[in-house]
Amino acid sequence: MTTKVEKSIEVDVPVSTAYNQWTQFEEFPQFMDGVEQVHQLDNKRLHWVAEIAGVKREWDAKILEQVPDEKIAWAATSGATNAGAVYFAPLGAGRTSIRLSLEYDPKGIVENVGDKLGIVERTAEGDLKRFKTFIEKRGSETGGWRGDVKGTMVGTPGVEQAASTKDDKGKAGVSGKAMVAGAAAVAAAGVAASKMKGKKDADDVIVVDETYVVADAPVYPADVVADEKFTSETTRSSKGRNR
Repeated sequence: MTTKVEKSIEVDVPVSTAYNQWTQFEEFPQFMDGVEQVHQLDNKRLHWVAEIAGVKREWDAKILEQVPDEKIAWAATSGATNAGAVYFAPLGAGRTSIRLSLEYDPKGIVENVGDKLGIVERTAEGDLKRFKTFIEKRGSETGGWRGDVKGTMVGTPGVEQAASTKDDKGKAGVSGKAMVAGAAAVAAAGVAASKMKGKKDADDVIVVDETYVVADAPVYPADVVADEKFTSETTRSSKGRNR
């Protein structure tokens, strides 16, 4: 099941400045949390290396449409399934509205737990805030590309535009902390969620190998869940009370 994220922010720079900076894809790691590298292959193709909900991913994306000072739309062509667009609108001589629309398909237990906890949504919101701080502090863009990419579609692309990535997980590996964190979250949620079994309207529950995970599962600090003793005790305790 895919997830859609819509976030917006206002920045105190002209629309051309905000747009120009956003075209500098290789500088995304300066304000995008979890993005380790973006390599621009040409005017339409990008290669990404990032960590999504605790899982390290690599994928290629294609720019579907690019209109200066208005819109940049993309879709993945390999790896992590995602697509979306960022829109720019002037709010006066020195102020701009930026709207980000993203749709993605979480894969595996760690990403699904992260999805239910709203990690990607909070990350997107944080990225926009960090971009605001970045561009307002500079006051000017680090560069800009003013070319057009003509698109054949209207509106915001969704994961159907990234259909070729559906069964391509694009994983570059899962960190030990991410695996432990995912296991701890599942274990901690097990007891509270056990009462949800058989409930037809449990829209806020996902099923992973007969384990029910609820959206409001406890979230422990990374240094705590990374502790193997904590994880084993949590898992053992949860299993004991769930029988």
